[in-house]
Amino acid sequence: MIHHNPFVSLSLSLSVGDITQKGYEKKRGKLLAPYIPQIQGKQLTRVDPSLQIEHRIQTSSQVAPPGSKQNKPRVANSRDERFRSDLHTEAVQAALAKYKERKMPMPSKRRSVLVQSSVEACTPPDTSSASEDEGSLRRQGRIASSSPYQAHPSVEHWFNRVIQGSSTSSSASSTSSHPGGRPHHATNATSASAATVLADLMAHTQLGHAPPDVTGLSERSVHAERPQVASMRGLPRRYTHTSIMETADGVPVNSRVSSKIQQLLNTLKRPKRPPLREFFVDDFEELLDVQHPDPNQPKPEGGEMRPLSGEPLGVVTNWPPSLMASLQRWGTTQPKSPCLTALDNAGKPVYTLTYGKLWTRSQKLSYTLLNKLSTRNEPLLRPGDRVALVFPNNDPVMFMVAFYGCLLAELVPVPIEVPLTRKDAGSQQVGFLLGSCGVTLALTTDACQKGLPKAQTGEVVTFKGWPRLLWFVTDGKHVVKPPKDWHPPIRDTSNEIAYIEYKTSKEGSTMGITVSHSAMLAHCHALTQACGYTEGEIITNVLDFKRDAGLWHGVLTSVMNRMHVISIPYSLMKVNPLSWIQKVHTYKARVAVVKSRDMHWSLLAQRDQRDISLSSLRMLIVADGANPWSISSCDAFLNVFQARGLRPEVICPCASSSEAMTVAIRRPPEMGVPPPGKAVLSMSGLSYGVIRVDTEEKLSVLTVQDVGQVMPGALVCVIQVEGTPYLCRMDEVGEICMSSNSTGISYYGLPGMTKNVFETIPVTSSGAPISDRPFTRTSLLGFIGPDNLVFVVGKMDGLMVVSGRRHNADDVVATALAVEPMKFVYRGRIAVFSVSVLHDERIVVVAEQRPDGSEEDSFQWMSRVLQAIDSIHQVGVYCLALVPANTLPKAPLGGIHITETKQRFLEGALHPCNVLMCPHTCVTNLPKPRQKQPGTGESCVCVCVGWLLFLLNLANKIYIVCLSGPDFLYMQDVLQWRAQATPDHPLFLLLNAKGTVANTASCVQLHKRAERVAVALMERGRLNTGDHVALVYPPGIDLIATFYGCLYAGCVPVTVRPPHPQNLTTTLPTVKMIVEVTLISECRTCCLPWPSFTSQSTETLAHPCDQSLRNVNLSCVRTCMVVAEERPRNTLTQSFSKIFKDLGLSSRAVSTTFGCRVNVAICLQGTAGPDPTTVYLDMRALRHDRVRLVERGSPHSLPLMESGKILPGVKVIIANTETKGPLGDSHLGEIWVSSPHNATGYYTVYGEEALHADHFSTRLSFGDTQTVWARTGYLGFLRRTELTDASGERHDALYVVGSLDETLELRGMRYHPIDIETSVIRSHKSIAECAVFTWTNLLVVVVELEGSEQEALDLVALVTNVVLEEHYLIVGVVVVVDPGVIPINSRGEKQRMHLRDGFLADQLDPIYVAYNM
Repeated sequence: MIHHNPFVSLSLSLSVGDITQKGYEKKRGKLLAPYIPQIQGKQLTRVDPSLQIEHRIQTSSQVAPPGSKQNKPRVANSRDERFRSDLHTEAVQAALAKYKERKMPMPSKRRSVLVQSSVEACTPPDTSSASEDEGSLRRQGRIASSSPYQAHPSVEHWFNRVIQGSSTSSSASSTSSHPGGRPHHATNATSASAATVLADLMAHTQLGHAPPDVTGLSERSVHAERPQVASMRGLPRRYTHTSIMETADGVPVNSRVSSKIQQLLNTLKRPKRPPLREFFVDDFEELLDVQHPDPNQPKPEGGEMRPLSGEPLGVVTNWPPSLMASLQRWGTTQPKSPCLTALDNAGKPVYTLTYGKLWTRSQKLSYTLLNKLSTRNEPLLRPGDRVALVFPNNDPVMFMVAFYGCLLAELVPVPIEVPLTRKDAGSQQVGFLLGSCGVTLALTTDACQKGLPKAQTGEVVTFKGWPRLLWFVTDGKHVVKPPKDWHPPIRDTSNEIAYIEYKTSKEGSTMGITVSHSAMLAHCHALTQACGYTEGEIITNVLDFKRDAGLWHGVLTSVMNRMHVISIPYSLMKVNPLSWIQKVHTYKARVAVVKSRDMHWSLLAQRDQRDISLSSLRMLIVADGANPWSISSCDAFLNVFQARGLRPEVICPCASSSEAMTVAIRRPPEMGVPPPGKAVLSMSGLSYGVIRVDTEEKLSVLTVQDVGQVMPGALVCVIQVEGTPYLCRMDEVGEICMSSNSTGISYYGLPGMTKNVFETIPVTSSGAPISDRPFTRTSLLGFIGPDNLVFVVGKMDGLMVVSGRRHNADDVVATALAVEPMKFVYRGRIAVFSVSVLHDERIVVVAEQRPDGSEEDSFQWMSRVLQAIDSIHQVGVYCLALVPANTLPKAPLGGIHITETKQRFLEGALHPCNVLMCPHTCVTNLPKPRQKQPGTGESCVCVCVGWLLFLLNLANKIYIVCLSGPDFLYMQDVLQWRAQATPDHPLFLLLNAKGTVANTASCVQLHKRAERVAVALMERGRLNTGDHVALVYPPGIDLIATFYGCLYAGCVPVTVRPPHPQNLTTTLPTVKMIVEVTLISECRTCCLPWPSFTSQSTETLAHPCDQSLRNVNLSCVRTCMVVAEERPRNTLTQSFSKIFKDLGLSSRAVSTTFGCRVNVAICLQGTAGPDPTTVYLDMRALRHDRVRLVERGSPHSLPLMESGKILPGVKVIIANTETKGPLGDSHLGEIWVSSPHNATGYYTVYGEEALHADHFSTRLSFGDTQTVWARTGYLGFLRRTELTDASGERHDALYVVGSLDETLELRGMRYHPIDIETSVIRSHKSIAECAVFTWTNLLVVVVELEGSEQEALDLVALVTNVVLEEHYLIVGVVVVVDPGVIPINSRGEKQRMHLRDGFLADQLDPIYVAYNM
């Protein structure tokens, strides 16, 4: 009798997600209540050492009743213990011990984000395991279940020896990441500041050419989350713990944000790699740093391998000619023989399908499909048509009937998973497969059909990407009995397609692998011979019966041999992990087909099962034995169940792939095969693709077990992973290829990929093909060991090639889980994949965080993971993200859907709760920094002169030539003349927000108002000629009238924008400063009454479809000028013209103008000139101050619209900002202007006056040294065109690129903020605005988030990626803020310096601040 321990059942319920953590604690407390007085003070001692996390047993809370054999403490995520390997855990802990405990700047997160993350984390538990293959990662145990290679006397020479120094990754690498390496110390031991503690941090990572560089922290690291201050939004927050620090420039800073940046700076002080060899860098090309191979890297030394043949396929006299013939034989001669037993969720048999029933029910379905389904009197299906099989994982009987019914009808079944929602991970790709296969009919059960999502009509919805399907229920009442004279055609095997099995590729696409009738039969034949199957044997199948080994053993080969299959549903395994062992015992099963996951789960609940015997088993087939980490589950399982009759030689790992089907399997012991093998390999050697035997004392090792011998009748070889399929050497890792009659034949509808995978011809080093038979690539990475045993070390799907070295995703997951997984990772759910950034793969690690994990603990764990992966694998992690529990997309059986996770990461839809980016560590292929060469003066001069203006000089005053009136001396004379000559001519019209006229001013009205202002200034203000008057008005007629009034009175008007009523704290000081600088020091002030702050003059941009614009005609508009002191906004101008085109606005009317503080009118796009031209510049050349024109759409192209025609009397020249020499056409330089209407200087100068005088009066250093120029402070270039204006003059275009003050000097190159900001805004739909600036050589990117705060952390990786890809820059800090935080002035220009000051003073109230390490 089987006794159930209530604590085990309770723990399992929590583990599989049937109850919540809170419910678990409550029920556990009730169970413990009677025993509490008896066991207080006692300590648990009986803990299985192979399943225990070191130093993590919390004795105070993990108590059990006395007498219970299950003393092992259970925690919510103990399922991740299946990754346990004492050897690997010790290696990880030893690696971490080498690092000094150091502090890192922790990300800042707004409290609302913290609360939101914790709420999201408390989601209902799921039914998940750890990877896409339902938890395929296992970690090797210390227990040796088999003799290692060293025990074989016939081991090859290369396999016997241990290569000294095989783990060396680079000649230039530091020894600090290996045992015995000299530890680094902080440069200033006397300083107690966090900055000094962090010094030299980046010197600890070993990355090819890069010295060691990994984040570290101490257990007492500063907790830097945002304090909870009861303050209103918008007001600056005060912090109680600030530290006085100095910047790199020696400026004292009292700010927590700046102290964090200082910490980050100190991590970057040391050079990240030794000096690069010199190589030519063209002015127009930025060459990425080529990673040169390490001269000391291990290289393969063995001889070229020879193809390995399996034993011949035996000849059986009574072997059926096809699988259908076998079914007919058993269905008619042995009708009562059991074929398949299905179990319910309680483990009770619900139905046993006999061979007679399988034969008759399959016939019924076959007849119904061919004869009873029709459209317009035409049969719906014809032989060869594809049919989808949509059956749940707990109904193998209906699936088996449907599968064989299709085969009997000569239809092609395509088994797929049941779609539960319209947004299932990967469901769209499955739909594409069905569409490409031409599937129009889906078979399912009645219960499954009722559970599918329905449309309002009651029909099953059409899932996203799926073709329109007709759903047919295969239950008994829907099929008809065929006539007695009807018999299904039983033909011999052929190369026609028998069925299609789906597979998801590394990129996420779903492909259909076609299997022919002959291949299906040959595979059954080979499996029968390799496994020694006999008639009537009982086999227990835990795997998915729709694909892979579950289909091959439990549905196909079983029928071939009249075997009885006990099918264990996945839902039963979640409730009772021991169920498969109990069924082996109950039915005396001879064979069991499991995954290492199932072996691990059974270990958790085996203590109470006293009367279980596994002595009947002759084969325990481990279907995922090709996974290197499955060895730990095999060893631990054998260690526990050997006392229950399990023999060591019974465990038979196998290797298989969807394309090649079964590749190799360890034979049962009665076949006289050599003993199993085990190898301890150097991970460093494996990363270079070579095999080096290592000792178990080394840190970086991988222990693998063999997967047996090659399948009968197959020919196997190992070829190079990339390029020409050359045979590998004996000590080289490559992709295993197989030539056999039992492999798949193609990817359905993909002839190109089929040729590459299914028709590979391996060649020798001389180029000669090894065989005239085509080989199939298996996507398994491995080698052939001694005794012709096959070893697998990874899969192509998990292969990540970083800087030329190979890393396996499973190995990285195993290392991450060895860093205290019990405390942080939710049920061991970790996804590892690579993304391509800047022409190399970058490793991304995403883990589900336990709901009770704190911010600081999570950050510490993330930092330790980075250290462990760097030390064990010698590779840097680009991004490490933690997401709330149960939020990663799931595969059909509950594992993590890796490709969907990667897609969400790249789209910014992952919604992590913690992110750590480490681009400084990983990105070592940035272009070489620009070295400015001395002597950059150019002799080629380009000067453009506008029309000549006849200037009349009288008393040193400039006269304006007016063609229609007398000569005037001053502007106010013009108004007085107009008031007399055209008094009623309307000059200005002011509209309010409703579009109605609020105020008007004719010539005489403006003149009279100006006179009244002048009288008030002189009489009431008692001002004298030359006094300054502040005009604090919003734009409007009052401002214009007062301006002329000042001119009438002889005063100097100073226009000042009024402070904003909603933002007085930031705008009022600006007004105060202007008033103080221009007025108080020199003159008495005249206080004019301020208008109301709620100005009625607003600018409104409406779409033409607006009701109020129906009758508006804009054809009368001749010129609409866009005024901005920056690069013309191409997109804005085009959009404006397009929107109002329907209202008659001419596209030529909208134009740009350029002016600045030294000259307000430099150029203007008038109607007399040609259309403004747009050129496309190479942004890479622009960073070197070079102008290189490219075609539209070219990579790295930047569209730039000319700023207009140079005005009459204006001369423009492009000058070098440093040498002050003139520049040629192909150079970017500062725009200098010479004109009669140049400004003459600043009224008040603070600091060195000579520097500011240079702005208004400067001369070229050579060439025309006589002309006096004003420096605009803007970078641009001139371009001579062949276009002419209305007068026939040639048109010379001026292009403004950006402000010189705001350019960013990074890595010796000049960047314009607007270019980086444009890239960032384009990277995610929720980024409303962006601004960038630098602080002590760090690039800081501030983005406004227009969306949910939970998207804030998604932006960190996307921003870092796009700036790296498009600008070759590493972002130092990413700040996510609310909309409207980035200050913008009245002209719509970003005030980046104000933003920088606010950030350093910690006044932005950011949602999230990420410090990229």
